[in-house]
Amino acid sequence: MLTVLMECRDQEPELAQSLAVLVAGAVEGLVSDVVVLDHGSKDGSERVADAAGCRFHSDWNLGDVLGTVRGEWLLLMEAGARPQFGWVDELSEYVTLNRDPARFSPSRTYRRPLLKRLMQPSPPLETGIVLSRSQALSVARADMKLCELARGLKSRRLSSEMIPAWAARSPR
Repeated sequence: MLTVLMECRDQEPELAQSLAVLVAGAVEGLVSDVVVLDHGSKDGSERVADAAGCRFHSDWNLGDVLGTVRGEWLLLMEAGARPQFGWVDELSEYVTLNRDPARFSPSRTYRRPLLKRLMQPSPPLETGIVLSRSQALSVARADMKLCELARGLKSRRLSSEMIPAWAARSPR
């Protein structure tokens, strides 16, 4: 029913955090497959994806990948992002009753600092985006990244929150 797509590059711990949360969706029958699109990782990202049963592509074309996914709906999210409580039930209902793209609500606990919120637009995948595979295929290009696919899409807001990927990264 739903395919999750994430891009990564040397984000092994962040990928593991996201995949751990997605297990609930797989158990409930919502998440049919997870696809990780890699940008030359040199860490254990591929091992983490393989252990979780994900498809891992190190050399990929977005149009080809979208043509092979199982789900009729796609969840595009950043490695490290984590949907919060109630997301499985809400998303199951949403994809059954709607056709428009949707985004998760921003986390109330993890918010970007006020100045960053005012000065910089939110990254297109900060709160993830859910869209139908047919919508994605209609605009996807071979060299396109997931954030480019999500940029500019008008979407509804889900009440379930998503913790952004930047919250998963340790301070440097």
